[in-house]
Order: sequence, then C-alpha cells, then structure tokens
Amino acid sequence: MAAVSALAMTGAHADVTEEDLANDQATTSSVLTNGMGRDQQRYSPLKIINKDNVKNVVPAWAFSLGGEKQRGQETQPLIYDGVMYITGSYSRLYAIDVKTGEEIWQYDARLPEGILPCCDVVNRGAAIFGDKIYFGTLDARIVALDLKTGDVVWRKKIADYKAGYSYTAAPVIVNGLVITGNSGGEFGIVGEVQARDAETGELVWTRPVIEGHMGTFKGEDSTMTGTLNATWPGDLWKTGGGATWLGGTYDQDTNTLVFGAGNPAPWNSWLRGAGNPSGTEGDNLYAASRIGINPENGDIKWHYQTTPREGWDFDGVNEVIPFVDAEGNQRYATADRNGYFYILNREDGAFVNAWPFVKQISWADGIGEDGRPNFVEANRPGDPSKAADGKKGEVVFAVPSFLGGKNWMPMAHNPDTGLFYVPSNEWGMDIWNEPITYKKGAAYLGSGFTIKPIFEDYIGSLKAIDPNSGEIKWEHKNNAPLWGGVMTTAGGLVFTGMPEGQFKAFDADTGEELWSFQTGSGIVGQPITWDMDGEQYIAIASGWGGAVPLWGGEVAKKVNYLNQGGSIWVFKLPKQLASSN
Repeated sequence: MAAVSALAMTGAHADVTEEDLANDQATTSSVLTNGMGRDQQRYSPLKIINKDNVKNVVPAWAFSLGGEKQRGQETQPLIYDGVMYITGSYSRLYAIDVKTGEEIWQYDARLPEGILPCCDVVNRGAAIFGDKIYFGTLDARIVALDLKTGDVVWRKKIADYKAGYSYTAAPVIVNGLVITGNSGGEFGIVGEVQARDAETGELVWTRPVIEGHMGTFKGEDSTMTGTLNATWPGDLWKTGGGATWLGGTYDQDTNTLVFGAGNPAPWNSWLRGAGNPSGTEGDNLYAASRIGINPENGDIKWHYQTTPREGWDFDGVNEVIPFVDAEGNQRYATADRNGYFYILNREDGAFVNAWPFVKQISWADGIGEDGRPNFVEANRPGDPSKAADGKKGEVVFAVPSFLGGKNWMPMAHNPDTGLFYVPSNEWGMDIWNEPITYKKGAAYLGSGFTIKPIFEDYIGSLKAIDPNSGEIKWEHKNNAPLWGGVMTTAGGLVFTGMPEGQFKAFDADTGEELWSFQTGSGIVGQPITWDMDGEQYIAIASGWGGAVPLWGGEVAKKVNYLNQGGSIWVFKLPKQLASSN
C-alpha cells in the first residue's frame, strides 16, 4: 500500500522509452536502470567532481528509511524527473524529492508470514519504464507502481514463496518486457528467467536454467533447457537450484540478456554425481554458469559454466560487463565467487582467459585452455556415505569461503583507465558434507560450514584489475568484509562504502584515498551520480546487514560491533566551488 504525502506529484511525467533506457549511461541528468546503464558498467561521464576537488564534497541532504526495519540496505537509487526512487529492506519503495530529500510517497508490500529469504530481508533496486516503476518482493512477486502516486498498477506472482522462492534483484527492462530472475537456491528451487509485458504484467516467456526443464513462450511449451539427464543423475534436476538471483545485463549491441545461475542443489556434490573427476556427467548444467538469452523468446544462445562439478556454493550469478580490450576486441568480464576473474567472447560467451583475483584459491589450480578448472580433488568436501558414521564427510578448509572472493556486490568499469574495480574478500571456510533429502520449503544444503579469516589485518579488498593481463594495479585493504557496490567516473574517481560506515572516494589510477564521510551505519548499498542545475550529486544507501551477519561464522563474530541502520545520503560540492568548475 502506498502512503502519499502532501508533496505528492501533480505534474505530468514524460513516459520513459526504450531509447531512454538505451542511453541511460550517457544521460547524466537521470539514472533509470540498475548499473547506471543496462550494460552495468557503473561508469558516469560526469567530472564536475574530480580528483582535485572531491576533498570538498559535503552532504546535501539525508533521508531516514524509518522504524525498526533499518538493516541490509543493498539498494541502488534511481533518478527521474526530479524524484529519487529507492527500495528498502522488507520490500518497500520510496519516492523522494531529489532537491529537498522530502518524502513524496512510500509503498510497503506487507509481506505474508513465513517468507524464506536466505540472506536477509534485502532489496537491490527497481526499474523505470513508461509511467511505472517495477520492483520485486520477498514473497516472490513483481509489482508495477504508478510513478506519480505509488499506487499498484499490477502485481504478479513469480513463484511460490512457501517452496522457498523469493526475489531481491532489480528487474531488467528490454523492448517493453520486464525481465526477472528468482532467489531461493538454498531451498531446492529451480532457477528461472521470466519476461512479462510491462503494461499488463502478463507472462510472455519463461526460461528455466536447469537442464531438463521446459521453457514457455506465450503460454505454450517452447524448448527444453539442455538435454535431460546429460549432466544430472536421476531426478535431482527437478530440484536443482541455479537461482538467477542477481538479475542480468542487457547487451544491446548483440541483443543478448546475460544472466548468471547460482549453486546447484543440494550443496553436497556427491549426491549430484559431481564427485566423479572424469567426464562431464556431474557438471550439473546450467548451474554456476553465465547464460546468454534471446530477450525476444527466452531461448538460450550460449552458456559458459565457471564452476562445473560445483561443491563449495560458488554461485555463478555475478554481473557480466561488456567492454573493449586493449586490442579492440569485444569482450565480457566477470569476477566469480570462485576467486577467478574471467574474460569471455562477447558474441558467443566463449572462454578467453581467467586469472585469480584473490590471494589464495584452494579448490582449483588454475583454469585450463578449455575454460574448465584444474580441480584439486583433495579440497572437495568428503563423501558422507564413506564416513565411519555415514553422517559427516571429511572436513576440508577451502578458499575462498562460500560467500566468495566476490559476492553480489557489483564491480565497475572505467573505459578511461581501462580498469575494473572489484570489491573482493579474502576468507576461507571449514566445509563438510552431510546426508540430505529434499523437503518443500526446507533448507536443502547437505553441508555444514564455518567461515574464517585467512589474514590477521584485513578481509575486504577493493582491487583495480587490468582485464588484459589480470594484473592487480592497486588494492585498498579493509578490516571488515566489503559488501557494497562500486561506481567510477570520468572525474578519475572510484566510490564505494565500507561496513564500518565510511563512504570513500579513491583515485582511479593510483588507489589513493581522496575523501571519506562517516554515514553512521555499515554501507552495503550501490552508489550513483547525476547532475542537476549545473551541479553533480552522488548518493549512497547506508544500513549494515545482508548475508555476512547471518552466515559469516567467525567473521560475523569479528564484526558484530557494526551498527545496523537505514538512510540515504546525498552529496555535492559547496555551491561556490561547484560554480567554479
């Protein structure tokens, strides 16, 4: 339900068009998409704020997200026609006057009892098209709201929340279709991408990402995903996981949606045939993969599996960003949870190269020329059926931890420096396998784990990576794990937030810290920037939460002093300095 303040908008909005979305990165007065452009480079051509003057940046206004629901603010704001739209935890959405910080309206999804979000009550953003704004809810629904009033236009069910499904990502909009993934990989759900008519919410196509499942197009069966039982034993594909929980990239030059698929279910790889070191029988396609999809009908165009025979919860969902390499080749870059930074061919997703971007990796000794990992079999959690008690397999210490060398938090690419700026973490885990059987709505892991630090002085690490060589050009270390997104600008800057509450700006070339502001709570949100009335503004959500406090083991204990919260901070240069640039 939307609560509308006295500031409710009365003027007419110009409808947002497909052309507007296509030009989002270049249009500096608005931010219409998650990623500041559908290619998700998170780069702005603005340079009013730059290396020379960023030290003078000050708050313009702040907005509280209110009440007892102040945690896990992983959102990215959107800016359109004088309004900031921001999602909050527990599936809420706010419209805020972008000049004053005053609330215009608020929508609360009023969630049912019994929702099953694995990794906190987060929401990562919304999407704008036409005269509507679209966002997902923790009970696995997609909602379209009127931009002016916050009233519900339509509300559709993605999947059954009682079976463990939820939805936390920002939708992607392409040619009048609202495209969503799903969440719930720890509950034996089946990952899927869905496309709906933006005006009516009616389903146009579906694409399950686990082999053996049938896609649909306009209500009829279309094509099967993969080949039944090619890489899955028995009926395990029916509850095979692969949640598409981080949303996707749209590459308009190749007309391709690129979605990542999460971990196969259950975690216990021996049950899925993945303990077999020969052949591809236990690869469990298309879990732990990047998948190129035709946005018109949902057909799979290509796939690349980063972690076949996955056994450590190395989801393959991380964003895939198009870029041009030093030789002029069209490429994709993606930093995987498994600790490797991958380069793929943009036309067909074919493997080009991969390098480690974390200091230690124990599960594989590099990536072969064929794109398959060189597995270290001794680092696979043991088969519980061979244990003396038949209940707990051999414990191994694996690096990275299951929360990844990089988790959900998006990296950024600056075409001026040619570098990618990757929020990473250096940690490991004790992990072991256990027997498990599927039960609807119950956790479906078959593994136990404890996350541990591997270095005494830091866990988080912001790294600048050269995609032509894999070289780490600079690194900024942080005591607590990084869990927020990154943005970069033509002003030669990189912005990101710290769990300790500081919002920071770095020199994009050298990594020198140039500015910092304490927001009062840990930052796990995604920064944006825009210009208005000749001034450049920067915004970030503050509010510690997410997966680390819930799943972080010894690391969670180490950072249990961090304060939760919920606020939006907006910054700019003082007026006299802005006018001199």
